[in-house]
Amino acid sequence: MAEEEPKTIRALFLTAERLRNDLSGSYDLNSSTYQENLTTAIATYESCLKLAEQVSLFSPNEILDDVSSSDIQYMSISFHVAELVQKIRITDVADRKKNLLRARDYYERFVKLLDAYDVLGKSDVKLWEAYLENKDQFSTASTQDAAARREAKITRFREEKDLKRKLEYLNQNPKLAENDEQVVRELHLTNLAFQLHQTFAALESMGRELQILALAPPTPPQNPAGPSPDSRESDRNSSAYSERLDTQLPGLKYSGPILSSSGKPLRPFTMLDTRQHLQQGVFRPDHSLPTMTIDEYLEEEKRRGGIIEGGGEQSGIKEVIDEDDHDKMDEETMKARAWDEYVEENPKGSGNTLNRG
Repeated sequence: MAEEEPKTIRALFLTAERLRNDLSGSYDLNSSTYQENLTTAIATYESCLKLAEQVSLFSPNEILDDVSSSDIQYMSISFHVAELVQKIRITDVADRKKNLLRARDYYERFVKLLDAYDVLGKSDVKLWEAYLENKDQFSTASTQDAAARREAKITRFREEKDLKRKLEYLNQNPKLAENDEQVVRELHLTNLAFQLHQTFAALESMGRELQILALAPPTPPQNPAGPSPDSRESDRNSSAYSERLDTQLPGLKYSGPILSSSGKPLRPFTMLDTRQHLQQGVFRPDHSLPTMTIDEYLEEEKRRGGIIEGGGEQSGIKEVIDEDDHDKMDEETMKARAWDEYVEENPKGSGNTLNRG
């Protein structure tokens, strides 16, 4: 006898969370098994969301203090659905666009719910307003001022890092939440704040992808109009047509000269190479053999100047620093400032006192 489907929000949510956690441990995203489990997880979350709407779990007349600590976790259902929908395997451009719009709709529902309960901070409210003004050009940082953009990215990165550290601490110490409802509430609210950071980053990424998809050419139809290759082949067979020159009709044997006096072929023929050349090619390898060893090749490259020895600063290649590596960028900035201060304190020629009068 089949097990009865869970009907409560809690049971549905726990089932969906278990399916999502199982998917997070898989790396073969394109396998049929992964996609089937992904579809099941999405359907379970959507059932949970539908049931929450039917029982009016969240009401616009409430404030955050009216929501119980155990129910705060259900505010993230739309976020999880949006995250999973983006992992659906789709190759068609039109279907990919529909899938992105579907995920974006769930992200919007998630932010609207948090906004209704005043969960958004001041910076989140500004980002939400900027997104609603122009969804396609939305960015979490200023695109005009490079310094302001970098500062905004650093701030968002630090905030997200702090939220991660806080979540890890609360998750690694479950005993703190056993008898303290305030700790449970803080855990769920911190999780919502972290998901909000991920939501704005996803909305920015999806806006850029939708712009690229808008420029992509339409996908050609699967069965274009016109005769198929099979039909063309059948027509050729029916008309006894062939592109081969050595094809002979049944019962017909060619005789006589191959070429006419003007050089025009009179009948099909095959050009053969000399017997000795054919014999030499029988037992040769089917691949090209190397003409020199690796050591000989390296010596030749060194002689031509194609190898730079030493590496590091001697190679003349300056290390390219990733713009998103904020620690490295700050380190390079401090080095530059220290060098500027040293140059100011020690002007050129200040150490040469031997020839001064």
